Amino acid sequence: MSGGRPMSEATWKAFSERVTWDARFHATVEAGERLSADALASVNDRNANVLVAVAALMDRRVDTGEDDNALGQEVARLDAKLNVLMEIVNRLLLPQSSLPPRIAVRFNALGMVLPWDGLPPVGQPVLVKLHFDVCRALPLELPGIREAGPADGKGFVGFEGLTEPVRDEIERLVFRQHRRQVAEARANAAQG
Repeated sequence: MSGGRPMSEATWKAFSERVTWDARFHATVEAGERLSADALASVNDRNANVLVAVAALMDRRVDTGEDDNALGQEVARLDAKLNVLMEIVNRLLLPQSSLPPRIAVRFNALGMVLPWDGLPPVGQPVLVKLHFDVCRALPLELPGIREAGPADGKGFVGFEGLTEPVRDEIERLVFRQHRRQVAEARANAAQG
């Protein structure tokens, strides 16, 4: 037992020192057993695909006003069509009413902070399912262990079993989101 405590503190410290994405996501935490090697491989494969899709859908930009040529207008039309198509797919595969409730989370490639309500006890293996709005029918599945964390009504799940490429993609996604939030804050400050 005492061997688990320092690891938890080390994971929490490493998590706390990295950039995180703070938002309200549709998410669940399911208690269970540690995943087998085959199950982990499947989860990592699915996660890699989800992360590629989420990154592509979030990074689409339509520059209005700066590029009024025919190509720019065609890209804008394709972007609008893709938005509609993704919304149709999301509604068909996972209607809004079927999604888990939104909860406030803070996460990066090492773990996630989320409300204590419904979390299993410290030391319990869990599977977090995180649904992104741009691709809500395909959740990111994050196996981990419920660990000690902040003492502010929140709990901490340290992820385990994620491959290095999946961790890298999560880090890139979190960093890009952080950069977007900083840019939006600066733009809002300049307007105000």
